[in-house]
Amino acid sequence: MTDFLADSPVVAVLWCPTCQPTRDPLAEVLDLRYCEPHTPARGGSEDDRVGPFAYLSSGAEAGGDDNRRWCELLHGRPVCAPGS
Repeated sequence: MTDFLADSPVVAVLWCPTCQPTRDPLAEVLDLRYCEPHTPARGGSEDDRVGPFAYLSSGAEAGGDDNRRWCELLHGRPVCAPGS
């Protein structure tokens, strides 16, 4: 026989801060959900500054040099060579 856990009751109240500005998120559990007319814009002037192909690919970034040393130590040869 399989035991199923009962669902926990939902204690958060859906809240659109524009429709209900007097609700206090510090006094009650609120689940931020904007209603359709008050949904924030999803595009802005800063979005044009970042290209769709901007990504980091170097092995030396974000601790890549340390990782390369660990590869050499564990594998005994330079497995994680720069540019690969």
